[in-house]
Amino acid sequence: MLAAVLGASLAGCSSTGGLRAEQERAAKTAGGKAAVNTPRWTFAMVTHSGDGDTFWDIVQNGAQQAAAKDNIKFVYGHDKEAQRQSQLVQSYIDQKVDGLIVSLAKPNAMKDVVAKAEKAGIPVITVNSGADESKAFGALSHIGQDETVAGEAVGEELNKRGRKKALCVLHEQGNVGHEQRCDGAKKTFKGDLQKLYVEGTNMPDVQSSIESKLQADRGIDAVVTLGAPFADTAVKAREQAGSKAEIDTFDLNAQVATGLKDGTLGFAVDQQPYLQGYEAVDLLWLYKYNSDVLGGGKPVLTGPQVITKKDAAALQDYTKRGTR
Repeated sequence: MLAAVLGASLAGCSSTGGLRAEQERAAKTAGGKAAVNTPRWTFAMVTHSGDGDTFWDIVQNGAQQAAAKDNIKFVYGHDKEAQRQSQLVQSYIDQKVDGLIVSLAKPNAMKDVVAKAEKAGIPVITVNSGADESKAFGALSHIGQDETVAGEAVGEELNKRGRKKALCVLHEQGNVGHEQRCDGAKKTFKGDLQKLYVEGTNMPDVQSSIESKLQADRGIDAVVTLGAPFADTAVKAREQAGSKAEIDTFDLNAQVATGLKDGTLGFAVDQQPYLQGYEAVDLLWLYKYNSDVLGGGKPVLTGPQVITKKDAAALQDYTKRGTR
């Protein structure tokens, strides 16, 4: 009986201690303090983002939150030109960072520098683009969505909405993930899908290109953009063209959530960029601390999730704070 009482007492203490420890870790993280006492490692993230891309702002928010929790110094670099992106990665290798996170939108340009990181003993995790090449390049894991599967989800959603002719707008030529999205949509869409290539760094050009296409082909009843910032531009193009085409998009931000809620947009395909940044930092920390590797050689999927008007209100607060 005494043993039972002691056992219950010890169990109670253990439970309380565990809860208290978890509460203390949460409080430290909320206050911007590290929740762990591991060394102050430096992790660098280098992406193919252009300037002003809200998607990558969300990725960074996730990475910075995980870095604060994990006692990591987080640094970030980006360039839409693959060669300059590669040079940024090399600069971080030269600085002897403790871990690297890279996107592989144009894999061939990144292959050699990722190999150099591996040779230097710097673990690499890939995010967002390059799921097919990640393992072959020697990365520990890839975090993102399967772009072909995401595209297929778009084709299926267009079918549900009774669309017959869609325009898939590619804003970065040479980006393998963008091609996979449009090709995936074409695979499952029962109607006709055409590609339109635009210069994504020039929004007036994006708008005029979409507008011209909608004016020339009144049969287009859906426009699919491949990034949240381009959805609003497509809406403006539709208005100027006098078209009734539905505007749909990949990715989510506050403006897209508002557009979904008020019916300006039809649907969005969310790949949870906050999660990509957060998990990339967290998995590098786990590898450095405990040699943990997640995914078993397979990509760790963060999407796709089709978001419609009924979902928008619940997500608006998260988009406003920059986490969705």
